[in-house]
Amino acid sequence: MPELTGARWRKSTRSNNGGNCVEVADNLSGIVGLRDSKNPTGPALAFTPSAWSAFVCGVKTHSLSR
Repeated sequence: MPELTGARWRKSTRSNNGGNCVEVADNLSGIVGLRDSKNPTGPALAFTPSAWSAFVCGVKTHSLSR
C-alpha cells in the first residue's frame, strides 16, 4: 500500500447525499488517495494521477450523456 502520510483530505463539493461522502487527497507526489469520509481511519484507495484523471473523466462523460 502506498504511503498516505501527509495527505490533505478534502470532501467533494458534490458529495453531500445524506452522509454518503468521499474525500480525496491529491497533494502527494505520484498518488491520489480516496477514502470514505465517515471512516477516516479506515482503508483508503490509492490511484496514480493518470488513473484518477481517467476515472474522473469517465464519470463526467457518463453523467453528461444521461
